[in-house]
Amino acid sequence: MPGGDLERGGGTKNRADNSSYSAVGSSYVVYDSDTHWTSWLVPMFVVANIAVFIVAMYINNCPKNNKFDLQGDCVARFLGRFSFQPLRENPLFGPSSSTLTKMGALKWESVVQHHQGWRLITCIWLHAGVIHLVANMLSLVFIGIRLEQQFGFVRIGTIYLLSGFGGSVLSSLFIRNSISVGASGALFGLLGAMLSELITNWTIYTNKAAALLTLLVIIVINLAIGILPHVDNFAHIGGFLTGFLLGFILLHRPQFVWLEQRHLPAGARLKSKYKSYQYILWVVSLALLVVWLTIALVMLFKGKNGYDHCHWCHYLTCVPTSRWKCSDS
Repeated sequence: MPGGDLERGGGTKNRADNSSYSAVGSSYVVYDSDTHWTSWLVPMFVVANIAVFIVAMYINNCPKNNKFDLQGDCVARFLGRFSFQPLRENPLFGPSSSTLTKMGALKWESVVQHHQGWRLITCIWLHAGVIHLVANMLSLVFIGIRLEQQFGFVRIGTIYLLSGFGGSVLSSLFIRNSISVGASGALFGLLGAMLSELITNWTIYTNKAAALLTLLVIIVINLAIGILPHVDNFAHIGGFLTGFLLGFILLHRPQFVWLEQRHLPAGARLKSKYKSYQYILWVVSLALLVVWLTIALVMLFKGKNGYDHCHWCHYLTCVPTSRWKCSDS
């Protein structure tokens, strides 16, 4: 898991009095202990995504609804109504775009002109195909379970859902001529939250530089993949930025308390506390989150086109090469 080798001092709150002290020169460090929750929400998210995909395939019913099936183009016909659309239509082994649209895929026209804002949420539970679903669910398991064990289901669930929503909003501002589905925005939100959590809790980690470098490399690689055609990198970026801000708001931890050794009376019990920079990051991040979501939603429902305000932003989601061309669809 990204950042899985990060180490913290201390034990767990459900054990009796195991705060630990480490001598550094003439000072002492009080390590904050971690609470470990049982992860159940992330597995439930995985089950829900799989269930929604099965329902989508049931509704899709390729043998009945595919007009080209007279030539036997449905893939894995032995699955009956669960067989996949022809690969020339959907190479990811999944349903048709019309089925995804019917079930709540993100579509600018539906959101803005038909006032179907609920699509900003439903789209993150839909996937274009088996390959898309498996890739996202593996990422969710490796990233999400560890985070939920450390921070609990309320905070991680909030980051996941709000990041998915933020990704959908940014995607809708730029992409108008196609549909978008997938949990990638929410997953990038978890990656963003991991980065901000590392920054705001900097002093309780060992191997800080290596951990930061590893996480940044993972994020850059995943964002770079988003410049390929047919990948909605705006959803990735919007989810990442939302999760990054939410990490400062929801994932801060009490930090070490440093005291001179001569000031430590026998039997003294020291408690960790939040640092001033954590409060500053909390306030700034909350303000930025509210501002960016408010402005983005106002622009979206007024029908504004993001490219009118950022003419180079198309390079964020697709870079044309000799092998492919880029378009809004």
